[in-house]
Amino acid sequence: MTWSTPDAIVQELHKRWNRGDILAARVTGAVLFPMEIHLRRPAARDIAERFGEVSDWATALREASAESTGFGFELRRESVRNRVHGNNDLPVAAVVPREIDALRLIRQQAAMERFQALVDHTLARQPLLREWLARWPLKALEHADHWNQVLAVLEWFGAHPRPGLYLRQLDIVGVDTKFIEAQRGILAELLDIVLPADAVDRTAAGAREFNWRYGLRVEPPLVRFRILDEALAVNTWTDLSLPPDHFAILPVPVKRVFITENRVNGLSFPDCRESIIVFGLGYGLERLADIPWMRTVDVYYWGDIDTHGFGILNRLRAHLPHAHSFLMNLDTLDAHRSLWGQEPVNRRYTGDTSLLTQEERALFDDLRLDRLGDRVRLEQERISYAWLRRALCQLDAAGDVSTLEHV
Repeated sequence: MTWSTPDAIVQELHKRWNRGDILAARVTGAVLFPMEIHLRRPAARDIAERFGEVSDWATALREASAESTGFGFELRRESVRNRVHGNNDLPVAAVVPREIDALRLIRQQAAMERFQALVDHTLARQPLLREWLARWPLKALEHADHWNQVLAVLEWFGAHPRPGLYLRQLDIVGVDTKFIEAQRGILAELLDIVLPADAVDRTAAGAREFNWRYGLRVEPPLVRFRILDEALAVNTWTDLSLPPDHFAILPVPVKRVFITENRVNGLSFPDCRESIIVFGLGYGLERLADIPWMRTVDVYYWGDIDTHGFGILNRLRAHLPHAHSFLMNLDTLDAHRSLWGQEPVNRRYTGDTSLLTQEERALFDDLRLDRLGDRVRLEQERISYAWLRRALCQLDAAGDVSTLEHV
């Protein structure tokens, strides 16, 4: 039997609660009640052939209705004429007359009281959040236990837009650093609404870039590099990590910079005169773009031979157009066929490649279109050390690099 039961009526109310409709009406003033819920009811054949079951169904609805319980839903009936059983008044809809009846049926009176208190408190302090509360009432209710702390953070940033402080330095009564870190998602949604446009850097997105988005100070990313010529060592140091602004004034007269991703490759890279190697930046290569002297030296990028490796190379060239690729060619790939791996499924680079050379683009297309095999990739750390030294020797012969090792 698929006829509507009292439980089905309650489930329909639960559905409207879970969609946020009943809560949102408290904010928007929308009129939801009386709310009519149409019933799945017996057909004419059912009345003729299963009259006893139909009577039991109608009785069950009546006993669960406000007619018997004093609250909840009322039944709207219509007279149905049947050739066998004559005229019968049968329920066709359940009508929930008031919000309180719906709340009692789904046992959400206390939740609604909490939400109303939250709404009143919020709109008194942050009236710009009215539309958000109407759109996301259940999310607000989920955060009700710490909503005062949420509002305190919003008010603090409103009074101190883009403060330029570390998160640890924020002095907000009742709020500690861990709270803000744990609630970055909801705080970001609300800060975007209550703060003026010039207080939000909308190019920084996601929880990981919360600090940049709202002008908090962040730990400076370090540029890790090795000086490949001991004659240029800084106080005998050749392996250094510096903030980008310090790297920008590096007191070392280098003529070429190698860039690689793999840390071990950076640590083991052969010595070369007037050269350094930067490693471990990944897609953070853009931080090199603001370093003026990087535009005046030869730059060689050594990445994985896969679609993402060429994607990173293309991004690097957007900032340093003169950058060369290094060990990212078909000869290198062919020479290490036994060490090929595979790029992850559905995670291949599909972005811009307009800054690749003709040769690089051809290899990128071979990889992208699986002309060489299924999702072929050669990670940089799989390239033999002898092959690396041979490539440096070729650069040495061309006059591009002067090595300090016997290669």
